[in-house]
Amino acid sequence: MEPREDGGGPTGASRIERLLEAAGTALEEGRPEDALARAEEAAAADPRSSAALHYRAAALEELGRTEDARLAYARALSVGKDDPELLLGAARFLVEGLPDGAQDHADLDEGLALARRGAKLAARAGDGELEIALRLVEARALAAGGHAREALAAVAQAERAAPGDPEVLLEKGLALYELCRFEEAETALLAAEAAAPDDPQIVHALGLVAERRGEDDEARRRFARARALAPEDFPPPVRLAAAEFEAAVEAALAALPEPVREYLANVAISVEDLPAVADLQGGDPPLSPGSLGLFRGAPWGQKSSMDPWSHFPSSIVLYQRNLERFARSKEELVEEIRITLVHEVGHFLGLDEEELYQRGLD
Repeated sequence: MEPREDGGGPTGASRIERLLEAAGTALEEGRPEDALARAEEAAAADPRSSAALHYRAAALEELGRTEDARLAYARALSVGKDDPELLLGAARFLVEGLPDGAQDHADLDEGLALARRGAKLAARAGDGELEIALRLVEARALAAGGHAREALAAVAQAERAAPGDPEVLLEKGLALYELCRFEEAETALLAAEAAAPDDPQIVHALGLVAERRGEDDEARRRFARARALAPEDFPPPVRLAAAEFEAAVEAALAALPEPVREYLANVAISVEDLPAVADLQGGDPPLSPGSLGLFRGAPWGQKSSMDPWSHFPSSIVLYQRNLERFARSKEELVEEIRITLVHEVGHFLGLDEEELYQRGLD
């Protein structure tokens, strides 16, 4: 009698195990096509295998098939909602793995929920390493959503379990940087660098801190080293002469509808290199040092005694160095100048972040 190959008995189970092992090896070795083929074989043999469905989703993600991967992770989660490894993979995909322009607030919210659920399950199972990984994804989701204090709290949970881990220290330093606690950020990042001296993200983050501390030579050295270590992740910033940058701002302003330009008649629009200390400390939480622009003042038709800027004339400022660092090309920079100006005009008109998002102005 021939051995069974349908997953319905011991031989079928061992066949699925071999397929899963082959899929995992193929992913580790950078062969996502092979991983996808093996994962699909395993899923065909056992449609309820969360591991097979997880490998299939991960392979699609590696192949850049974003929407297929999104659907595959959803399918995997429908049968493996209590699998912390799967929860980690899906959370990372939503928080860190989506290409530019493909991520929205709902993705971050879902990724955050998955990471938190996975961390609790990993903690119950006593898997400290997996819990730390999930806490870091939780922190990144919170940071990406503008919640640096909550991100720092998530990092603190990971740090208790792995106090010297460079990845944990990096996330701690980045959260402290976003909160404008630059000396503390530098301390955390230097500790991270001591453990992982060639990590380009750590080196770049130390450059950001040096820039905020006015140490321009050190910042340039750090940025150059990060670029040498990871040129794809840290390309040279796009530079525009002051006159060319201001011309792009004027063009963006001219493209606004005439009624909006009329509202802006008494609003000063200026360009500065980086947010000043007064900008950073003007609210609670503080303004992110990486902000691309800022509206100062009370929204049109409003004054607030609680707003420190409301007694000054309304103004919009764009931060040239941050915008140049954000863009990958001159065309992208010009477009980002337009988007940032429109975003700050939205604040002037009284729209909050959620309303800006709903109108496509975030």
